Amino acid sequence: MCRLVQLLSLLLTVTVLGPRLSADRPNILFLFSDDHAIKSISAYGGPLAEIAPTPNIDKIARQGALFVNSFCANSICGPSRATILTGKHSHKNGFMRNGNTFDQNQWTVAKTLQQGGYNTAVIGKWHLKTNPVGFDHWEIFPGQGSYYNPVFIQMDGTKKRFEGYATDLTTQKAIDWLDQRDESKPFFLMCQHKAPHRTFSPALRHLGAFDEVQIPEPTTLFDDYANRHPTLARNEMEIDRHFDWAYDAKIRKDERGELKLPKPDRYGTPEYNRMTAAQKKRWDAYFGPHNREFLASFETGNLSHDDIVRWKYRRYMRNYLSTVKAVDESVGRMLEYLDQHGLADNTIVIYSSDQGFFLGEHGWYDKRWMFEESFRMPFMIRWPEVITAGSKPDELIQNIDYAPTFLDMAGLQTPKEVQGKSLLPVFRQQSDDWRRSLYYAYYELGEHAVPQHFGVRSQDHKLIYFPQTDTWNMFDLKKDPGEMRSIHADSRYRAVREELTTEFHRLRQQYEAPPFASQQR
Repeated sequence: MCRLVQLLSLLLTVTVLGPRLSADRPNILFLFSDDHAIKSISAYGGPLAEIAPTPNIDKIARQGALFVNSFCANSICGPSRATILTGKHSHKNGFMRNGNTFDQNQWTVAKTLQQGGYNTAVIGKWHLKTNPVGFDHWEIFPGQGSYYNPVFIQMDGTKKRFEGYATDLTTQKAIDWLDQRDESKPFFLMCQHKAPHRTFSPALRHLGAFDEVQIPEPTTLFDDYANRHPTLARNEMEIDRHFDWAYDAKIRKDERGELKLPKPDRYGTPEYNRMTAAQKKRWDAYFGPHNREFLASFETGNLSHDDIVRWKYRRYMRNYLSTVKAVDESVGRMLEYLDQHGLADNTIVIYSSDQGFFLGEHGWYDKRWMFEESFRMPFMIRWPEVITAGSKPDELIQNIDYAPTFLDMAGLQTPKEVQGKSLLPVFRQQSDDWRRSLYYAYYELGEHAVPQHFGVRSQDHKLIYFPQTDTWNMFDLKKDPGEMRSIHADSRYRAVREELTTEFHRLRQQYEAPPFASQQR
């Protein structure tokens, strides 16, 4: 009976979309990175587009659609991945914070695709503690994984270390699986990278790739955090006060002698320690002279506080953009594979990331916040003959929408418990009744000193609630895109405030959100 329902659903999809799916269901290639800010993807434009192009990722957008209003439901690694697999907000799938354990007994999109006839695989970063279920093949990093000579957990539970760079190895393993897959079935492949996650460690071939370009400085690099919630000034993710010298800025203690650098220096050099002697030699040949040059300037005492922050910002951005460069190369390899094996026409290609990231905006280098840089996530998709090439939909979409979209593309039914919506109406440009707002929830308990906060975003405005202090911020995204001044108390916005507050509570009821912690006492 269940199979009959699936076949009827497939026939309905074929009828709606035309002959495109009549011969064969499409393959789905999901290319996924970690902490990839849209400002570092040249298809999204902005000041980095010219100096740090991403031509292969851009190709997906050029040949398909680039979503300009794509957001996460909870801006942190594990919860975002759980949301994608389940199509549900964090409080519904049970993975609310990093460190939680994903309940594999619950429904996931991979299980239904597998049961519906797809050959399924996930390779790379997983970060959900329990091993994958619903995949015919998987090979994943333990925890966050490592950039250099990483370990992959095998399906038999063993761990194997492979020499090389994580992005390259993940790509090669994905290609190897495609070579060996069951070709009688369509495939669903999740190729998931560690990069560009902290500690922003480039492939050795890309060391110095951005040394000769002028990296623009965000106007809010020295944000004073005025006119917003007081917690902002206490966050522990500032390039100034929290960017570690060794772990982040790549200046090791043995390069410093007796020179005393300002704090912090907490985590050492775990990535450097993983390298072979030959790899360390190449690393030292690049970073050594640059570090000594900076340390000599620092020792003179002529560098101001702002000079040091700017140096750390440039070091951060050069390394971050270099890790993105390898991800873009990986995407190019995957697209080339599809072309060479006659798969491009019947394979849906998606590029996304688990959330956005701060690239110096507000002086930060992390995520978590509902502010735009962190809340926004890239989403672009290529589906020949279905999605208009070069289109830029502006509908508000969220990662709860991925699972029902995958199923709809495969002609399979979505369970009623799923909270997201299929994007196929948007692809068909038939989205007149699409959602007008998004719900956000961040549940971490003080990590990086970012407070729990919840909110709603419309096309033009954003409302954020801080339950621990029972306070609100609100922003006019058109007049204040940098979110520098809360207008919650501004009488001129009274009508907007009341509308957003009503919508906030409506969405919480719709998604069956739990009471705030302060209300549970």
